[in-house]
Amino acid sequence: MEQTLDFILLLVALCSVSECVQRQYHFINENKTWTEAQRYCRENYTDLATTDNMNDMNELMKSVNDGSVRFVWIGLERKWQWSSREPVLYLNWAPTQPDGRDECAGMKNGQWHDLRCSDDKWKFICNNNKLIVIRESLTWSEALRYCRQNHVDLVSVHSQEMQRRVMNVVKRASTAELWLGLRHSHILGVWYWVSGETVCYQNWAPGNGTSEEDCEHTVRSGAVQSGGDQRWISRPETDKLNFICSRY
Repeated sequence: MEQTLDFILLLVALCSVSECVQRQYHFINENKTWTEAQRYCRENYTDLATTDNMNDMNELMKSVNDGSVRFVWIGLERKWQWSSREPVLYLNWAPTQPDGRDECAGMKNGQWHDLRCSDDKWKFICNNNKLIVIRESLTWSEALRYCRQNHVDLVSVHSQEMQRRVMNVVKRASTAELWLGLRHSHILGVWYWVSGETVCYQNWAPGNGTSEEDCEHTVRSGAVQSGGDQRWISRPETDKLNFICSRY
């Protein structure tokens, strides 16, 4: 029965088209400098808006519900990196931009312009991809069910930036570890995220996440430490831990 559940979860994960899951954007109808906008987004949402592709850009443009807006801040800053430190996978500069004189990016009619970070005040767009720690001790399967019924899913830590966000919230836990959406398939001998995202980035504690999992008869799932350097560990899925849900 456990192997059947494990196989079904793996199939669902592999069949998920995770790159089609769009970010949720929030247009903020207040004029602020880029730094003030960044602070507002980090306090109330996740960060200033990030885009990875044209689908994101279309959603970004839809979020601007004020036709009189000249520019809106997005999360691209000095040396053209994202405020969230996510990798820059997509750029959409207007012709002749950036011109090298200014150091923060704003969007106008779907194209990007470099603007003065500290002097200019514009409306802005935030990403919302918050994480929430559930201070209830459940098995991994119970935690997965809880997140999917009440939020979106158990969190997938697919990048160093997402690990940083996890590290910002784990200290709220009442258990030494918290469940992640990370599962080990005894059938295939691989770890996978139940959201369908690829396990490329890894942050295992020494001795965890190894091939020795294949020799275990107990179903294993991934957790993150709430103390120390917040690395990932492998635990029997029947352990009862706090957990982290992603929500939009």
